[in-house]
Amino acid sequence: MKHELMKVADIPMEGSKVISFFGREVHVYLAQGSPRAVVNACLHIGGPLECREGKFVCQWHQASFNMTTGERMAGPAPRGSKLMSLPTRVEGDTLFYVWSE
Repeated sequence: MKHELMKVADIPMEGSKVISFFGREVHVYLAQGSPRAVVNACLHIGGPLECREGKFVCQWHQASFNMTTGERMAGPAPRGSKLMSLPTRVEGDTLFYVWSE
């Protein structure tokens, strides 16, 4: 099963684009040239993330996360934590969320 997220051409070359996803928000972006999607929620207490200088930073308490790996870099989020990424696949010109495959 799959759900269309967005057209690959609409993914920004730098930074991210926040899109709606089943009542939540996700950041869609390129990491090392590959499309990625992560839930827009800090692992500290769920604050919104901002894409800033090549990393995701919580707008509430400044926890930061690596855009390539999703791993916590600094701040109050638990050590060893990692942002929730969505399984995705590109088909033609479209990025899809995929599950149960």
